[in-house]
Amino acid sequence: MRTVRASLREEGRFPSRRTFERRLKAVPERLPEQIGSLGRHLVEVLKPWESRGRAVALDSTTLQAKGGVWHNKDKEAGKVPHSSIDTEAAWTKSGWHGWVYGWKLHVAITVCEVWIPLAARLTPANTADNLVAPYLIEQLPDEARFVLGDIHYNAPNVRQACLRSTEKEERFLVTTKRGAYPHTDDGVEVRRIFHKLRSLANENFNEHFKAIFEVHGEVPTRGLINTARFALGAVFVYQLALLYRHELKMDLNRGLKPFLRAA
Repeated sequence: MRTVRASLREEGRFPSRRTFERRLKAVPERLPEQIGSLGRHLVEVLKPWESRGRAVALDSTTLQAKGGVWHNKDKEAGKVPHSSIDTEAAWTKSGWHGWVYGWKLHVAITVCEVWIPLAARLTPANTADNLVAPYLIEQLPDEARFVLGDIHYNAPNVRQACLRSTEKEERFLVTTKRGAYPHTDDGVEVRRIFHKLRSLANENFNEHFKAIFEVHGEVPTRGLINTARFALGAVFVYQLALLYRHELKMDLNRGLKPFLRAA
């Protein structure tokens, strides 16, 4: 802590509280680009796709807002019944958790033995996944050839983002297909394999991430800026931990959770 305090000084003085607040407020604006840059570097040094298909999984996971919930009838009436309610959060219905009042953490991760976050964004929970997907796709490494998603990413704007996101070779969007089941087209078996790979990557990473940073319950922050700084900062720390363990020639898959928790 003494080293940190010394590093914060300039000409023997600390910045004012207002300076800290201004700089902290600006952090979430830069984090998505920094996460993308570090993600591309991790792909370069870790080489996760040397023996695997070059696939990336897109997904969003819900984070519960701190404090109470703002019911729609109160929101429509302009009434905030309790000061603990985070009025910047929103409602969404999760297939796993039902109705959730809070946020969505949108993440792109590698589909391989090591889950590497390549891009991330935080939005209120009612933001559609396909609206955020292009911002994630533009941060992907050129090596990423297959972009995997569920039915929410089966949208023209996401497909267009894949087509224009790389000049080296074609990038394919593979998503769940709309329409009644069972599907009988030629690509159904391939999609089934990709869907399984995507589910394993997303579900395992989301659970791992929430356990490490203790967000199975409420987030520790209020407001979009503060929550984005917390959630995106956690993704960035996760990436830094992968890089650190790689440089020390440590196992990337084993011991990461206690390593980060101890830090």
